[in-house]
Amino acid sequence: MSGEEFVPLSLTPMLIGIFAAVACALPGNFLLLRRQALIGDAISHVVLPGIVVAFLVTGVIAAWPMMLGAAAAAVFAVVMIEAIRRLGRIEPGAAMGVVFTSMFAAGVLLLEQSDTSAVHLDVEHALYGNLESLIWLDATGWASLLDPEALRYIPAELPRMALTLVGVCLFIALFWRALKISTFDEGFARTMGIRTNLLGLGLVITAAVAAVAAFDAVGSIIVIAMFICPPAAARMMTNRLEAQIAWSVLFAVLSAVLGYIFAGFGPLWLGAADAVSAAGMIATVSGVILAIAARFGPCRGRSGAPVGV
Repeated sequence: MSGEEFVPLSLTPMLIGIFAAVACALPGNFLLLRRQALIGDAISHVVLPGIVVAFLVTGVIAAWPMMLGAAAAAVFAVVMIEAIRRLGRIEPGAAMGVVFTSMFAAGVLLLEQSDTSAVHLDVEHALYGNLESLIWLDATGWASLLDPEALRYIPAELPRMALTLVGVCLFIALFWRALKISTFDEGFARTMGIRTNLLGLGLVITAAVAAVAAFDAVGSIIVIAMFICPPAAARMMTNRLEAQIAWSVLFAVLSAVLGYIFAGFGPLWLGAADAVSAAGMIATVSGVILAIAARFGPCRGRSGAPVGV
């Protein structure tokens, strides 16, 4: 494929998929080690009432109002999960289950009672996203990357996911030492003066922001898969946290690139007439990578062992 075809048709969807995968995988490493990996699944359910409320307030289907509504719902959900977990002294999975089922049900009720069910707020868009449609029609080739006029019409999801990824990286970089200590020994972290409650809440909110930013472009399938599969596969490759982070980024990028390529060209190679969902294929590739790591990874079977800090 020449640059004249690749840049407008495939470059931006592939980059958005990469940025979304890495933005979810980075906090996913810490959530996995803290046994909170399913927080991404919870967030993907709780955004529905935020999206509906944003539509009711603005009266239009627009990206930024709905993103803000989804973000507010996600932040509210993680605060409620932490509050239920700590005040009720129950395990995180139960707290997540209570919150995300309740909020998802509230979103469904809002859709029914407010008569917004006829609006294009469909389940398929929420599950699969619209990655294939995020093409850059004004690009004519690699030279468009340096053309200010062409860059004005680049899909808005690309800079949004790039800024989200930068924000996630900044959070992890700023609180790297505190995150490492509190993840492996919360009691010791408290004795050092680290406010583990606020740090844990900040980590979950960071994950929520990454999930919500990726939700509109890539859908909940990729969000859930990227929070779990790359970090879990990376955990089977090493006992060092720094190396685990690096492995997870590599696996996330491979999943996004190979998944997008296989979705578009895999069926054609096999003689089929149509492409398949990019989101579904990216999640599938991440699952295959996890299966390979589970079979051949040097640290497989030792997921409960402490990771070196």
